[in-house]
Amino acid sequence: MLFKQLRHGFNNEPIEVLKFRSMYVEQCDPTAKAAVTKNDPRVTRVGRIIRKTSIDELPQFFNALFGSLSLVGPRPHAVTAQTHNRLYEEVVDGYFARHKVKPGVTGWAQINGWRGEIDTDEKIRKRTEYDLYYIENWSLWLDLKILFLTPISLFNTENAY
Repeated sequence: MLFKQLRHGFNNEPIEVLKFRSMYVEQCDPTAKAAVTKNDPRVTRVGRIIRKTSIDELPQFFNALFGSLSLVGPRPHAVTAQTHNRLYEEVVDGYFARHKVKPGVTGWAQINGWRGEIDTDEKIRKRTEYDLYYIENWSLWLDLKILFLTPISLFNTENAY
């Protein structure tokens, strides 16, 4: 029911992030090298629902409780995440600057529509741009705003699958 996925944490240290399982066990990719795509046959029927509604992310509150994640911050990407067979750090100059703060369960990029599949270089560049904006403009007010807007942003399921 739960599984752990290796992600980039604070200072680029690997962390194990908890998630509800949404894929068939024999077809899952624990490294997340092959990102989930729209109508991905590896995702179960229940998995489609929990991914669309982001319920699969709820176990990450345990990560926040135990200290590897913050409630708000740049979302942690899988260590081997790629776009067009290139690691994110190969696509975006300064990508690792987003790891100078603790990653979060939710973030500025997510509430601004930059969640879901990263199938183009532009998508990872934009997500990183929003993450760096958050880091450079951090305030308690910004965190509270993100926490308030997160449930509202979940209604936009266009990029969630």
